[in-house]
Amino acid sequence: MGNGIDDGDRAVWDAFFAMQMDFWRHLSRILQTETGLSEPDYAILLALRDAPGGRLRAYQLSEVTDFEKSRLHHHLRRMSVRGLLTRESEADDPRAAVAAITPEGTAAITAAVPKREEHIRRWLLDALDDGQKAALTDISEAVLRGLKDKTASAE
Repeated sequence: MGNGIDDGDRAVWDAFFAMQMDFWRHLSRILQTETGLSEPDYAILLALRDAPGGRLRAYQLSEVTDFEKSRLHHHLRRMSVRGLLTRESEADDPRAAVAAITPEGTAAITAAVPKREEHIRRWLLDALDDGQKAALTDISEAVLRGLKDKTASAE
């Protein structure tokens, strides 16, 4: 077989898996507590804030969140009820759903970004020296290249 994971590789995987799961769980929980935003809320509002005119079509937000159409539709509806965004139709294509950030959504993401960055600094960046940061960057880029290569060859 030869393709399994040996004990040394299992230790690498276990440490990586535990670190990322605990990191994201902790970051998500504290973001929700401090700002009232979930990770998908944060991703959607950040994408809208940075988009031209603060507007994106639903399929573009689906790419940001990796939500399937129905889940995204329900999430956008809940965010709209909370006043974070509006849902509109394009004049040239009434079937195309467009989300637009509201002033409330802009205020929420503006307040959330520095809090999230503070936690990323405290729990990740401050825990690493410069060599470890460089190594983590190299490792992350290598894994991402491999994933992109696999995705490209599967298409």
